[in-house]
Amino acid sequence: MDFLKPSRWALDKQRPSKFGPSSRWSNHDMDPVLPEERTWTTWDFIAYWISDATNAAVWQLASSMLAVGLSWRQALPAIAVGNTIIAIVMVLNGTIGARLHIAFPVINRSSFGFWLSYFSVVSRVVLSMFWFGVQTFTGSECVYQMLKAIWPSTANIPNRLPESANITTVGLMCYFIYWLIQFPLMFVSPQNIRHFFTVKGIIVPIAWLSILIWSFVKVPAKTSLDPLHTNLHGSALSWAWLSALNSALGIYATLAVNIPDFTRYAKNERAQFVQLIVIPVAFTLIGFAGIAVTSAGEILYGEILWDPLRLIDKWDNRAAAFFASFSFILATIGTNISANSLSAANDMTVLFPRYINIRRGQVICAIIGGWVLCPWEILVSAPGFLSFMSGYTVFLGPFAGIMVVDYWIVHRCKVDVPAMYDPYGRYRYWNGINWRVALALLLSITPTLPGLINNINPKIMVGNASFLFNVAWLYGFFSASGVYLILSKAFPARETFMEEAILGDDVAADASIEESSSHDVDEKDKSLVLTSMAPEE
Repeated sequence: MDFLKPSRWALDKQRPSKFGPSSRWSNHDMDPVLPEERTWTTWDFIAYWISDATNAAVWQLASSMLAVGLSWRQALPAIAVGNTIIAIVMVLNGTIGARLHIAFPVINRSSFGFWLSYFSVVSRVVLSMFWFGVQTFTGSECVYQMLKAIWPSTANIPNRLPESANITTVGLMCYFIYWLIQFPLMFVSPQNIRHFFTVKGIIVPIAWLSILIWSFVKVPAKTSLDPLHTNLHGSALSWAWLSALNSALGIYATLAVNIPDFTRYAKNERAQFVQLIVIPVAFTLIGFAGIAVTSAGEILYGEILWDPLRLIDKWDNRAAAFFASFSFILATIGTNISANSLSAANDMTVLFPRYINIRRGQVICAIIGGWVLCPWEILVSAPGFLSFMSGYTVFLGPFAGIMVVDYWIVHRCKVDVPAMYDPYGRYRYWNGINWRVALALLLSITPTLPGLINNINPKIMVGNASFLFNVAWLYGFFSASGVYLILSKAFPARETFMEEAILGDDVAADASIEESSSHDVDEKDKSLVLTSMAPEE
């Protein structure tokens, strides 16, 4: 039973952290990325975001806006505006990772304080695991369509599960198959997973363009999208649009916080600037494709099929259904690994650095996010999906806003990277807690909680407080960052201010020089000893 002992699961001590005072605080995966491991170029970031944009969740988000009453002319601007805002925040926070070469959980210590940073890290772990489950469920639908295209009798497998389970026997089987397909890819390192994004970024857009062309060909030429789904007016339309905007912000609000987990591998900080363009363009185009195909589905089949897999399910062409489903499988796997399992793994590495590295963290995410949580409960309806998207932006908006203001305005880019690994260093603040951040979070999150409660259970009436929830991300971002900035100016944490930044590369260079000097001294000492031992002539 030795394998049950924690000591048997401790990480290899041959690769310890060079920055953490002990394995309790850090490990090799959390150290600043070494120069030779900074492999991501501009093209890799383009491929990454094309890869992430081409996933079923983005398609579902756009088309589900039609399901709640918006027209395509109303939904598309919400997607474009939301992703433009996210792109700006993504580049601001991404530059921190590209410049310092450290992950989000470590960066967060400089603003939140060493111990309070664990609050945001734990929140991110939970969100990543939920998203992992959602994407895995979507992938299982793709597997079902592929199996049904090959063996139509798959649709006739009897269901042995109760209706309350919200999943069928064949659905659970397909879920398990998809989970097994994506699991081995989690062992690919962050430096090398970029090649998978490149492949996905080429194949999937071609497949989805084919689906879009199909929708244009099938629908009569004189058919217009204008009359479709415009059943909201006045204030109801305004709040529905704001809710859609908040959902567009929420779908990748997680990465707006932890984008340093990926930009830390950039060859230089300029490589990730392309996100400012590629994110709004790619996501808006995919949103248009989702809206157009969903609208075509309503005309052809008489119902709003906001889930693209339900649309594919109605196709008679088995070959087309197979290849379309395959493209969605490829799309979902790439997004699930890059945006969810890797993010959760980075966070868990900080929580348990002695026992968990990035590889082990992904395995834990696959088990908890894939099975312990029940993702099929989230995707039972379009409003439910939007509620999930909007719900967690209550926390992510404040996190992102505080990160931006702390690095760019409060500390003016002058931070001490080695101190972020020291629980008793300059970022300890008050007992490891930056009370300014705590107060900013309290004041920004609390007003949105009644709306969140009402969103979860509409029977609980909260009056006009529910409207604030419709702009939760924007409200949280600006209110938290504003309060934090005011408190930091009024009550500055002077121990955290510096004349110049201290980067991980500076420390590594100093250590290299010190080691070289030590080696030279050893050689000189050795030479003196040999000289003294030489016989006199």
